[in-house]
Amino acid sequence: MMNATAIAILSICTYLSSALLIIQHIDRNRLKKSSLYLGWIGAISHLIYIGIIFQNNAGFNFNFFSTGSLVAMIIALLLSIATLNKPVETLGVAIFPIAAGMLALDLKFSENTQVISHYNWEMSTHILTSIIAFSLLNIAALQAILLAVQDQQLKSHPPKRFIQSLPPLQTMESLLFQMLTTGIIFLTISLATGFLFIEDLFAQHLVHKTVLSLLAWIIFTGLLVGRRLYGWRGMTAIKWTLIGFVLLLLAYFGSKLVLELILHK
Repeated sequence: MMNATAIAILSICTYLSSALLIIQHIDRNRLKKSSLYLGWIGAISHLIYIGIIFQNNAGFNFNFFSTGSLVAMIIALLLSIATLNKPVETLGVAIFPIAAGMLALDLKFSENTQVISHYNWEMSTHILTSIIAFSLLNIAALQAILLAVQDQQLKSHPPKRFIQSLPPLQTMESLLFQMLTTGIIFLTISLATGFLFIEDLFAQHLVHKTVLSLLAWIIFTGLLVGRRLYGWRGMTAIKWTLIGFVLLLLAYFGSKLVLELILHK
């Protein structure tokens, strides 16, 4: 456990250092790459920490903070991979500190283990695709926020250095829809496996999660269809991306927050 704690602290420190370097050297490509190396170290050490905990508990821990830490790790890892061929490194300003914070909370409140080894492969598929879908759509939501700020800055007054460092609006918008498309694929698999393999939605407190996730799926899918048929873009895309993500956030973490931290179930 001591080794796991040391690795977690390393991850937290490198996450925060990476975010600080991105902020300080937002327009210096060489230093920005150095900050991304730190982001990689943070994400990989975070992954190693979760792997150690998995081994110690003989499964994944799915309490509120551990799930948040797992999702944050996947988001940080997906962002790091995306930076290899997409100009999305500025998202690290938000994602890396959030990952550090969730990992710190997981360290402090790691208890009430509910491990994935208690589930069959069908439910394991449902849970893991749900987490991946949420992670991808989380990045899409952050991309939408950056796109909104960039659009506002370019219209109203000379943009700040941070905004100038971002790719052109058209590229940012294209990246947003790429992330949405990939996220919806995993969300579709998650919903399909949920409907097929969950036996009693009411007994497992999953009705509202299913309804909210389905509403989010309808919004995201409708946005992609509207993009293809009617050319939806700009603030329309940003607004519906954020609405869909808020629904998904309530679906994934709203129930765990109420049941575990308020009702203590």
